[in-house]
Amino acid sequence: MRNLAFTAIIAASLAMTEGAMAADFTLSSPDFSNNGPMKAEQSFGGFGCSGVNISPALSWSGAPEGTKSFAITAYDPDAPTGSGWWHWVVYDIPASVNSLPAGASKSKMPAGAVEGATDFGAAGYGGPCPPEGHGPHRYIFTVHALKVDKLGVPPTAPAAQVGFNLWANSLGKASTTGTFERKK
Repeated sequence: MRNLAFTAIIAASLAMTEGAMAADFTLSSPDFSNNGPMKAEQSFGGFGCSGVNISPALSWSGAPEGTKSFAITAYDPDAPTGSGWWHWVVYDIPASVNSLPAGASKSKMPAGAVEGATDFGAAGYGGPCPPEGHGPHRYIFTVHALKVDKLGVPPTAPAAQVGFNLWANSLGKASTTGTFERKK
C-alpha cells in the first residue's frame, strides 16, 4: 500500500511539473488576439475569397528544455469536411528562432524551415476561407517544440503524416486561436 501511495505521489508530481512547463510555453500574434478576429488580408485569395493570403506574425517563448526545432500548424476544426482543414504546416524551424514576421510564408522563412502541403493542395500558408453564412470558424495556430533537429518527412507529405511525426517527437506545444467569418 505504501508503494502504491508513493507511486501516486511521484506520478502527480510529474504531471504537475509537465503542466507547469506547458503553462510557460506560449504563442501569440500581434495580428489578432486569442479568440479574436483575423484580418481580411490574412484570408485566402481564391475559392471565392478575396484576401491577400498574408500569414500572420507569430512569436513564442518558454519552450521546454531540450527543444531542437519547432513546427507550426494552422488548423480549422470547423471546416465542413468531417476532418477539419489544414491551413499551414511548417517544420524544421531552428530552435534559435522564436518568431515569424507577417508574410513569412514563401518569402521570409528561416533557413532550413520546410513549408509542407496543406489541404489547399500546395505548400505555404493558406488563409481563412470558410463557406459564406457558415458562421465564424476557429483557426488554431500551434507551435510545437520538438526533440529532433529535422522532422524527417518530405515537403510533399500530407498534413496528417506531418502531424503523426510531430506527436512522436513533441516536447510541448502552445496555441492561439483566430476567428474568421464570411457573411452572406
